[in-house]
Amino acid sequence: MGDERLAIAIDSAEREEPGRVCCRLCGRPLTGADSRRTGLGPTCDAKLHPPGPGIRSRRHEVEQDPLPGLDRAL
Repeated sequence: MGDERLAIAIDSAEREEPGRVCCRLCGRPLTGADSRRTGLGPTCDAKLHPPGPGIRSRRHEVEQDPLPGLDRAL
């Protein structure tokens, strides 16, 4: 069994091209590695996963007593 020759030479075997990966939302072909991994293009990914509010939008003013030794009218 180990001495049998292969019916098809390895070099002559057809090489399959990698499949085209398309966006799951809009169907356009994906080219970037991250997009191909997630299955969503950057535009569609932004539609489904909008960025969270920045730290500046989460801040709010709090009424505080002035620190000792500092003048409030600076």
